[in-house]
Amino acid sequence: MEEELVMTEEKINPMQRVKIGKVVVNIAVGESGEKLEKAVKVLESLTGQKPLRRKAKRTIREFGIRKGENIACVVTLRGNKAKEFLRRALVAVGNRIKARSFDPYGNISFGIREHIDIPGTKYDPNIGIFGMDVCISLERPGYRVMRRRIKKSRIDKKHRVTAIEAMEYMKREFGVEIVEE
Repeated sequence: MEEELVMTEEKINPMQRVKIGKVVVNIAVGESGEKLEKAVKVLESLTGQKPLRRKAKRTIREFGIRKGENIACVVTLRGNKAKEFLRRALVAVGNRIKARSFDPYGNISFGIREHIDIPGTKYDPNIGIFGMDVCISLERPGYRVMRRRIKKSRIDKKHRVTAIEAMEYMKREFGVEIVEE
């Protein structure tokens, strides 16, 4: 019985294995200044990387936002840092993700209402509480073909990660429960 399992594991094409391409964590504050600086501190403490600030694309008078003003901060995680952060972020949402959070191309997005829900995070009254968006991109080996500089090419439809494969990967690797609504 065990020999059969080993045989099937070996037969899986290594180019068909799904892996995490990147995890993008975003905190949108909506204004520059002290509040944005606090969000940057929170994101840096959670991820261990220096966040980039994002600018407003257009002016919205009702919200007091001017074009070109810094209103958000974002961090992109790859490799082991991405997996480690993802494990903690999934605990914050109770290891449950809605089925509609998966798109047809192997991307997953979910939100965390309060950053203090993430294990290992302490509440600091000077900083406050921030919510964040977590976006995960799943890919297979060979996706480099569409990002390289020389001889760029498209990825075939058969080689893309589907929503069902993404769900199976999240269940297998992180023990996530998929919630239907």
